[in-house]
Formats: sequence, structure tokens, C-alpha cells
Amino acid sequence: MQAIIFICLLGLVSSQYEWSIPSETEEESSREEACVTDKATCGCCMMQQQIHRMKTFFNMSLNQLEMELERTKNILNNIRASRSAFSVALTNSDSMSCFGPFRDDTLITYKHIFINLGMGYNANTGIFTVPRDGVYSLALTVYSDAGSPGNSLAACGSLQVNGQVVAGPKDKNKQDQEDSASIVVALHLTAGDKVAVNLPIGCFLCDDKSHYNTFTGILLYSTD
Repeated sequence: MQAIIFICLLGLVSSQYEWSIPSETEEESSREEACVTDKATCGCCMMQQQIHRMKTFFNMSLNQLEMELERTKNILNNIRASRSAFSVALTNSDSMSCFGPFRDDTLITYKHIFINLGMGYNANTGIFTVPRDGVYSLALTVYSDAGSPGNSLAACGSLQVNGQVVAGPKDKNKQDQEDSASIVVALHLTAGDKVAVNLPIGCFLCDDKSHYNTFTGILLYSTD
């Protein structure tokens, strides 16, 4: 009696849900024929058929889920690989020290690294090498201290891409003992581009662990 009830329930379930499975095999056809010729084993045959269909359905669903999981993992790995961001400061010394002035234009090497995600910034050269095509946000702040009122103040720097000046904040005067200037730009850059900050002739920057001079770049979104 319990077997008959179970078979009936399976029949109701199969009538309400469509199983996305391949067409019946020769083995299943032979079972159906057995049900017709041998009523004693009909219940067993029906039960085996339904179990086989359920196993096939769930195996197919599991395979689809595994494929979707693998695709999602690949997408996440690509996102992680594409991340690029750096933020650096001129120095991290306890006492104020100045960089420059020099007789020639000189690339600034920012030594203190807050973050260098993707390792695109080289602290030895001061150059950020663009890892992939995309739109980047670049920010630069320069600060200098003339030492005493009346001295010449020359806080300036030139943001460059492949040696070409993009923007250059500066503050030159004799009215201030100290001052700063900042810029923020968004640029479309190509993989391999070199981004750096140049210190023009006659300019000098001063910094300590308060980090008045910073250089930052963030990949907003890739275009490759």
C-alpha cells in the first residue's frame, strides 16, 4: 500500500513539473513495455523511471550551477587583476626637509607609499606605468616652506604623461612663508603610458610625516 501511495505521489509531482531531460533511452522504453506485460512489476518499473528522471534532472542542474560558478570566479579574477591605484607622499621623515631647487627639471621620487595596488608605481623612479587602457583620476598637491617671511616661495610641480605636461600647480611669491596648490584631472590613458611629476627649475618642495606633498592615481574604469 505504501509503495502504491508513493508511486501516486510521484505521478502527481511529475504531472506538475516538467523535467528538462534527454529523450527516453531504450532501457526506459523496455521498462514501460514490461509494465504493460507484467502488472506485478509495474509499480517497481514506474518508481525506477521516476528516480532515474529525478537523478538526471538534478545532475544537469548541478552541472549548470558549477559552470555558472566557474564563470563568476573568472569574472572576479579579471576584476581583481584590473585593479590599479596608488597614493604616495614625498617623504615620511620626522623633521621638515626640502627637495630642490635644482638647475634642471627633475622628476620627483615620492618615497612614502600609502597604497600601490597593482604595483604600477615605482618608488625608485617616481614613475607610474599605466597597466591597462582606461580612464584614470590623477591628483597632485605641492607644498613648500620658504623658511621665513620675505624669502622667495616656489611651490610648484608639473604632472606629465610620457614627458608631456598635462597640468602644473604652482605658487611663486615673496608674500607667503608657506603655501600649497592642488590639481585633480581625469585622463584616458593607454597601457604603457608613463605618468610622473616634474619639479621645474627653481622650485622646491618641503615635507615631513604630515605628508603635505602627495601624488595619487586611480583607475576609474578600463576601456580595453
